[in-house]
Amino acid sequence: MSSRHLPALTGLAALGLLMLGTAGCGVNKIPKAAWSQVLNQYQRRADLIPNLVATVKGYAHQEQQVLTAVTEARAKATRMQLPPNILSNPQAFHEFEKNQAALDAALTRLLAVTENYPQLKSDQNFLALQSQLEGTENRIAVARRDYIITVQKYNTELRTIPGRWTAALFYPSLKVRQTFTISQQAEEVPQVKF
Repeated sequence: MSSRHLPALTGLAALGLLMLGTAGCGVNKIPKAAWSQVLNQYQRRADLIPNLVATVKGYAHQEQQVLTAVTEARAKATRMQLPPNILSNPQAFHEFEKNQAALDAALTRLLAVTENYPQLKSDQNFLALQSQLEGTENRIAVARRDYIITVQKYNTELRTIPGRWTAALFYPSLKVRQTFTISQQAEEVPQVKF
């Protein structure tokens, strides 16, 4: 073999090592599956709400304001058109998050109101719906946690070497993904008054 072929072979070897090294990088692990699971669980919750509202309405006619607030919050959360780039669009992502938090707050008020109605609390349909809603809230928490972990790994890969180089070279359009934040109310220490 001649010395003039040596640079070409060295270049090919370097390219081969680069390709082999990038094959195992986490840049290819875009957190879409984890995001889909979050959306599925939020949809599950939204699907439970009409039955919950109808059941409560049968017992608590005077709580129309709370029922309306839940219905409106659900409508706003489910009506939002999610742009295709929501995971890399901070404004759209936080709007989605804000709508879901408003729905969560409205549901919390609704369930607090139901404490005033012992007959409602013993209704089998209400108990089943309440149990399903509780299970769904747990699933939402798990899906959000899984999404946050996936995004954290993905964003770290995009920000550190060699993932940063791989993304710049092969996937220049990849962007850091958005993740959920903790609401200000959740960060505050609860006030206990006796």
